[in-house]
Amino acid sequence: MFDNFINYLQSKITLTPEDIAMVESVCRLKKLRRRQYLLQEGDVWHYNAFVSKGLVRTYRVDDKGVEHIFQFSPENWWAGDRHSYLYGDPAKFNIEALEDSEIILIAKGDFENLLEAIPGYNTFQRNLLERSFVVLQHRIHMGNSYTAEEKYNEFIKTYPNILNRIPQHMIASFVGVSPETLSRIRNNATKK
Repeated sequence: MFDNFINYLQSKITLTPEDIAMVESVCRLKKLRRRQYLLQEGDVWHYNAFVSKGLVRTYRVDDKGVEHIFQFSPENWWAGDRHSYLYGDPAKFNIEALEDSEIILIAKGDFENLLEAIPGYNTFQRNLLERSFVVLQHRIHMGNSYTAEEKYNEFIKTYPNILNRIPQHMIASFVGVSPETLSRIRNNATKK
């Protein structure tokens, strides 16, 4: 049940059998059915979550009832609410399974122990956070500077393996356009 996670880690860092045993000892498997929540806005988030199987989305609903999708997390991606995790504040996001999913959860204290006990794990996580920061900067730049068509093309580039797994209205939410606008963009792309 943890094979995918261990394989993922071993593709990033070298782990001894003792390291693997330590990681497995603190991992908890959470199975989600489609449309089941991993996190709901207002709850406090205490975990690092790795998507071992399936697909989840991280989103918010604004005061007008409009969904704004922040991230999709397919297999081998991480999910969570970093602000809630770091500061203990209520989560600002919902995390919902779009497919039946298996999530590896590591509690905050256990995760910090792994960072101290396994030097390669610490380096890997620092690199992951740095890359995540760059991705967020790019997403902000994209939101401020790209056309709707460019945003959609960037979505395809970022998530090539999940395009057919997500309803069009969710892709539109992520890109920041109406479903009708997204439909026009997709139709224009097929004509080219």
